Amino acid sequence: MDPARAQALMATLGVQQTFAPGDALASFAHHIYFWDARPPQDLGRDCHPRLGLFIPDLGLPRRMWAGDSLEFLSPLRVGIPAVKTSKVTDAQRKQGRSGPLAIVTVDHEITQEGKTCVRERQNIVYLPDRDPDAPWPDPPVTNQRAAHAQTVDFNPTLLFRYSALTFNGHRIHYDLDYARHVEGYAGLVTHGPLLAQMVMLFWEQIYGRTLTAFDFRMTAPLMHFEPATLCVDGETVWVEGPGRRQCLVGTAR
Repeated sequence: MDPARAQALMATLGVQQTFAPGDALASFAHHIYFWDARPPQDLGRDCHPRLGLFIPDLGLPRRMWAGDSLEFLSPLRVGIPAVKTSKVTDAQRKQGRSGPLAIVTVDHEITQEGKTCVRERQNIVYLPDRDPDAPWPDPPVTNQRAAHAQTVDFNPTLLFRYSALTFNGHRIHYDLDYARHVEGYAGLVTHGPLLAQMVMLFWEQIYGRTLTAFDFRMTAPLMHFEPATLCVDGETVWVEGPGRRQCLVGTAR
C-alpha cells in the first residue's frame, strides 16, 4: 500500500496530509489500490475491462455504479502488503419500469497481515443504450435539511486525476464527446465513489472518529460543471446537486 499514492489522493481532494509506513489509510481510499490493469484488447467500448472477462456479459452496454455496502473492520495501513479477493456473487437481468437492466453484485474482501480489514459489497447496474430522443427520468429531490453541509466543486482535472488514481478507464469521466454523444449525458459524470469518498471524510471530520460501516446508493448523476452539497445528519448522509437533486444517499456508522 504505497504511501505516495495515498498522499496523491488526499492532494487531489485538497487535503494536506502526508503518510509514513504504518499510518492508517483514509476510509474508502482502498479504491486507489488493487488495479486491474488490462491490455487494450481486453477493454470494452467504454474502456472498462470488457464484459465476459470478470463481469458476465448480460447484453447491456452502459455501466453505472449503483451502490455499495462497506464494513471497516480494521484500519488498512500504508507501507504494508495487502490482498484483495473479489467474487461475482450475483448477476441478474431484469425488466425495469423503463426497460431492461442487469444488476451485478461483486463481493470484495481485503486482508492485511492475515487480518480481514475491509468487506465490501458493490452493486453495478447495466443498461441498454439510451434513445437520444427520450427524456431523462425525473431525479429524486431532497426536502431534508442537513445538520452539517459543505459545498464542493468539480472540474475535468479533478475527475481525470481521480480516474487515474483508481485506474478507472470509464470514458464518461474524462471523454466529453463520448459522455455526451454515446451515453447521452450533459457533461462529464462525476464518479459516484468520489462523492462517497468526500462525504465519508466530511462525516469523520464532523464526528471525530473513523467509520466502522458505510452504505450508499447512487440516485442521480452529477455533471463535472455542477457543484454538490455534502450533507450529514447523524447516521444519515446524502449529496445534493443543483435544485436539491439527490445524487447519493447513505448511512454512516
